[in-house]
This record gives sequence, structure tokens and C-alpha cells, in this order.
Amino acid sequence: MKLDLATINSLAAHLEKAQQEVRAVVKITDQHPALSFDDAYAIQYAIRQIKLAQGSRLAGLKMGLTSHAKMKQMGVSTPIYGFLTDDTACAEGGEIDTSKLIHPKVEAEIAFVTKAPLKGPGCHIGAVLAATDFVIPAVEIIDSRYENFRFDLPSVIADNTSAARYVLGGRAREVGELDLRTLGVVMEKNGQIVALGSGAAVLGHPASSVAMLANMLAERGEEIPAGTLILTGGITEAIAVAAGDNITVRTQHLGSVSMRFI
Repeated sequence: MKLDLATINSLAAHLEKAQQEVRAVVKITDQHPALSFDDAYAIQYAIRQIKLAQGSRLAGLKMGLTSHAKMKQMGVSTPIYGFLTDDTACAEGGEIDTSKLIHPKVEAEIAFVTKAPLKGPGCHIGAVLAATDFVIPAVEIIDSRYENFRFDLPSVIADNTSAARYVLGGRAREVGELDLRTLGVVMEKNGQIVALGSGAAVLGHPASSVAMLANMLAERGEEIPAGTLILTGGITEAIAVAAGDNITVRTQHLGSVSMRFI
């Protein structure tokens, strides 16, 4: 780690303030071009501590850049992870206030909820499926704090992988009832289809995303506790939304998730 603790805390406060003030800032690697992944995750964890100190509660974990196309575009071979807080959960079928977001986009995802801990290294799909209580369809609203949604990998890690809001809906199903690779997903914006995908878009199988998360956390001496909600990453491309837009995501065998932006 190259940054000292004071700089890490300062950058965390800077990004947290940008989110609270709904204000885009330049990516932090403009000032710190040698920012390492370790530094970036240290900043993210410092943001987590700020939010928890302000009364938020940890609600789950999330993976990002889990499609091979996105990884190739970013020139990386490993996805990234972040965290979710309870105050970012939105009701299915409800309204999401765009005045509290900078430049939101939506992604269709499959969420896992664990019934047993998962620990790496060496975590694999079979272990994930055995430890899964149920899966449920989700929509993540991402909202980078960086100007024009432009960033590099260390910057987006530090910015908690652009986490902003999430919505769970449809119905929960046990993993043994589904072939998660072939689940079809359709995203509609104002009644028009804007994105299509299947579970295989997420590292070939959404459970691979959870296994990778467990193995990445093991590098920090952490594990995925039982009862953890995990967003596994975008099945569809990220679609920009604005006030007045209605989004509905229909996931085969899992039902639909909808919301309106105001």
C-alpha cells in the first residue's frame, strides 16, 4: 500500500461527500496516478466505515465487471467487489428519486442469499450452490461519482464500484430448481425492450461470481457470512435512466422487478 492512512481517509471523505452532495468529481487517479488496488480497496473500506458511523447498516455485497466483455474493455482479468447498505434498498414497484443521483444507470442481476458461510481460497461453484439459501432477481442502480461516468479500475474500486441503489423483486427460488446459466432476462424501458441477456453472461454462471468474491475476500482474511445478500453483477448492459422513466426487468422463472424514476 502506497498511500498513508491520512490520505486514504481524506479520499474516502471526498468521495462520500460527492455522493451526499450529488456532485460529480474528477477520478481520483488524476491526483494519484499510482493508486494501487490495495489503496483503492482501503479507500472503499474507509467509505464503509464512514457510512456505518453515520447510522447505515451493511446489507450485503456486490460484484462488478463480471461480464467477460466488460473485463476485456477495461483490460483486466478479475472482477471487482463492493458493499451494499440498507439505506440504498428500494421497494419493488416503487419510485426512485433522481434528484439524489448524479447520472444513474440500471443493470439486471441475479442476487444470491447464503445460508452457510463461504470461505476461500479454493471456493467453487459447487460450494456456492450448496451454501445458497435462494436466488432472487434484482436491479442495481449504479451511479459513479466521477464526471461523465469515466474512470479507471482503481478509481471505481475506491468509489465502491459505483453502488447507489438496488431493488429486489420477483420471487425467491432454490438453486436446485433452476439452470442459472440459461435463465433469460429482458429489460424494458418505458415499455420498449432495451436489453437482453442470460445468466451465463456473468462469468459463465452467476455462482462463479459468488465463488470469486469468496476467494477475493480471502485475500483480506475475510469470508462471506451466512445470510449475506450478494448481487452477482450485470447480466445486461447498463442502461441510462432519468426522471419519468419506467424500468421493468423480467427474469425467466423468477418473475419481474420494476421501478419508476421521478
